[in-house]
Amino acid sequence: MIRRAILLTITGVSLYALAPSLINVLKAGPDVIKIEPWWLVSMLLLEAGSFVCLWRVQQIALRAPQMSPVATSQLAGNAFGRVVPGGAATAGALQYRMLTDAGVPRATAVSGLTAAGLLLSGMLLALPVLALPAVLAGEPINPNLARAAWAGLFATAVMGAGGAVLLTRDGPLEWVGRTVQRIRNAVLRRRPPVCDLPERLLKERNGIRTVLGDRWKDALLATSGRYALDYIALVAAVAAVGHVPLLYGVLLAYCVAQILSWLPFTPGGLGFVEAGLTGTLVLAGVDAADAVVATLAYRLVSYWLPLPAGLAAWFVHRRRYGSGEPALTG
Repeated sequence: MIRRAILLTITGVSLYALAPSLINVLKAGPDVIKIEPWWLVSMLLLEAGSFVCLWRVQQIALRAPQMSPVATSQLAGNAFGRVVPGGAATAGALQYRMLTDAGVPRATAVSGLTAAGLLLSGMLLALPVLALPAVLAGEPINPNLARAAWAGLFATAVMGAGGAVLLTRDGPLEWVGRTVQRIRNAVLRRRPPVCDLPERLLKERNGIRTVLGDRWKDALLATSGRYALDYIALVAAVAAVGHVPLLYGVLLAYCVAQILSWLPFTPGGLGFVEAGLTGTLVLAGVDAADAVVATLAYRLVSYWLPLPAGLAAWFVHRRRYGSGEPALTG
């Protein structure tokens, strides 16, 4: 109860602080309607393709023979995680339950979703590197955006190196496990102590490394498609308001928006994404008013429209797998 109260308090404060930026973006609704319909249709198709790539990554990681239960559970989990605080954790919990209802073994669901999440997160953190050639080539770029680019590249290098070490070396992972275990036992003294966390982390890590098996190339290709199509949808939104987008600038704005969407303080990063994306698009050279319209158009196809789709997917999934009888093996 205390944790939930604290989280709800943080959510309320965050939404209150971000309300002006969020309201400013939502007020651009009439201007979004004025965008040429074929731009909106193109953005919708790009987002649909992005979701299909995401389902493919998860299907490979889960070793599921069918994509339909993966798609319905992901859509429903995604929608649920974007209307309640908790973000990815909330979405992952619902998807896990729906996958097990569809017959996916619990161990497979845990390892598959974890491996897919790590692959998707790693690819996202590597995206700022794609903007480096343009920056080094001396292309015109706002100084603030350039500093943001170097900060993003440094964070990417640190996190990438750390992830590689944890995936290939036992010692650092065991040290992390011992440290977390020590802190956990010190804080939760009334609960039975945990004594095998380092060993469990090693076991899970080794399991994740083998989850994808010889299909890792297909998973990597689908992961690339997931972010490439989503990024192109944002580029289309900028182009739709009459700007010739600087691709590397929009790429950095896209990375900022995706990372802000991970924040668990508001559902789906609501408010944080709108404020961050609008600001970085302005730094990328987009007019402030047009940046607001482009932000709302992009969020319409990537955030708002998947919500009713997720509700429909939940009903379809419940109707097909609600009895709890196994429908999948793997």
